[in-house]
Amino acid sequence: MKLRLKYLFIFLFLFPLLASAQNLITNTFNRNTISLNGTWHYIVDPYEVGYYDYRSKPYDEDSPNSINAFFNDYHPKNKSELIEYNFDESATLKVPGDWNSQKEKLFYYEGSIWLKRSFDYKPSQKNDRLFVYFGAVNYRADVYLNGKKLGVHEGGFTPFNFEITSIVKPENNFLIVRVNDRRLIDAVPTVNTDWFNYGGITRDVKLIELPQTFIQDYTIQLDKNDPNTISGFVKLNNASSSQKVTISIPELKIEKEFEADSDGYAKINFKAKNINYWSPESPKLYQVFISTPFEKLKDDIGFRTIKVVGQNILLNGKSIYLRGISLHEENAMRGARAFSDADALVSLTWAKELGCNYIRMAHYPHNEHMIRMADKMGMMIWEEIPVYWTIDFTNKATLKNAENQLTEMITRDKNRACVIIWSMANETPISDSRNSFIIDLVNQTRKTDSTRLVSAALQLHSDESKPGVKIVDDPLGNYFDIVAFNQYTGWYGGSLEDAPDSKWQIAFKKPVIISEFGGGAVQGMHGTKDERWTEEYQDYLYQQNLKMLEKIPGIRGMSPWILADFRSPRRQLPNIQDGYNRKGLISNNGIKKKAFFTLQSFYKKMAESFK
Repeated sequence: MKLRLKYLFIFLFLFPLLASAQNLITNTFNRNTISLNGTWHYIVDPYEVGYYDYRSKPYDEDSPNSINAFFNDYHPKNKSELIEYNFDESATLKVPGDWNSQKEKLFYYEGSIWLKRSFDYKPSQKNDRLFVYFGAVNYRADVYLNGKKLGVHEGGFTPFNFEITSIVKPENNFLIVRVNDRRLIDAVPTVNTDWFNYGGITRDVKLIELPQTFIQDYTIQLDKNDPNTISGFVKLNNASSSQKVTISIPELKIEKEFEADSDGYAKINFKAKNINYWSPESPKLYQVFISTPFEKLKDDIGFRTIKVVGQNILLNGKSIYLRGISLHEENAMRGARAFSDADALVSLTWAKELGCNYIRMAHYPHNEHMIRMADKMGMMIWEEIPVYWTIDFTNKATLKNAENQLTEMITRDKNRACVIIWSMANETPISDSRNSFIIDLVNQTRKTDSTRLVSAALQLHSDESKPGVKIVDDPLGNYFDIVAFNQYTGWYGGSLEDAPDSKWQIAFKKPVIISEFGGGAVQGMHGTKDERWTEEYQDYLYQQNLKMLEKIPGIRGMSPWILADFRSPRRQLPNIQDGYNRKGLISNNGIKKKAFFTLQSFYKKMAESFK
């Protein structure tokens, strides 16, 4: 007798191999959506029995003739058949959320977990098309609806969507996602990082209702070289003929009509007067409406220019100093991936109290709640993709992955005034392959969005023939608008006593940003300024580094490492780190360390200098 072992998700027999996520739909916050957040059932699959057969062959490689075969498996007529999985009786996780912080047994788990959400669907209005949208899934997501594979997405920090118009039913829909967060040598990021690898559906999931022809994407921003001109484009999805597109900004008494071509593309360009420009001091957002014969879409957009002239960064034509801090996407007090407006408010309020006008969002795109709240609160943002340390720069597939994550980040956030810098990488070692890889990303960025600055966090080095001189000459500096680099004097080498007398040799006459500096301290541990891990040592490190850094020619900002202590499996020193990187100015209990107030005082001085 042949035993039918129906392993987890045997439905993968049914569908052909890999479809990619579809072109990204922008501004989901202001569209007609239905949330699928909440309780999802999950099954842990460490042996991948739901994806591979016992010969390690992916089920996706086979496809029977009828989709009904799946329903026979999922709802067997013969109740005596052996079924070795049951979603509806399995445990649950909250979505959005990481599994590590929700389930103690999964704290260090890396691998596949399958999540299922059932839902009914009744259209809230007359719409012709329906999409499912994920804010982010870390790291690889295989997505299925009602037994049909929608596709795959790779990258743990950017959004993606699939159309489900022809698959969704009025009742008993089941959405299943295989999430795999295993670190891979050819992935972006690669296996070696200094942050916690939170697995799961970590951001919002929603259904988006749209007409047959809809506004898929647009850019509406100030022209970089003309503060009285608004330019950009509108891209329609499924435009079979030319269509009228209207842009209106009621507060500016603007209403302009354009024509999208048969491919759905309309170029936007018009004059605007009396604009109240967005800035940290006055984060003005205008209601902008994009209308077609099929829909009307609203967005809240700030208008500002950001450019470099010589060694100055000019916001709306005025030289600025970026009083910043670095930040991971983590709720420090919850020890979990941040994902909500409430999480964003905590971090941004701390940064405001510190005196910041700028945040480096390391080392990957943070969630859209954070970006939109920064827009409202007047916090300038550096956004980065996780090309981190030593990824596989010779691998064409790795480059394509990085390019895709870069495109998704820019597509999502290019209409947010707060974003002023796109960053390509962090602390990557110099090589020909590395140079070619990142230059490709720079060129793609400038082609996709020319209105913002481009940079990356580089490293400095020294030369025995030049004692006491810190050298920055990474050839990538030639391709960036801003020269940014990380340095850890007093923590990873170098004398704090001698730091203020350091000399600098920077090969580029461009604005300089210190993208990282800092040192660790356990909140509440006190001693002398010479005792590592004490608040006094960290505070002295900040005092000496600030004296050193403010002397750098052309320095126009900094983002010390880091706002709050965060989880990192690399950091295991007992009774000190305990799985946390302790370089935060705020503890994982939300308590400020001494160095917080030292930096706060410095930023108050710099704010006065650049009024």
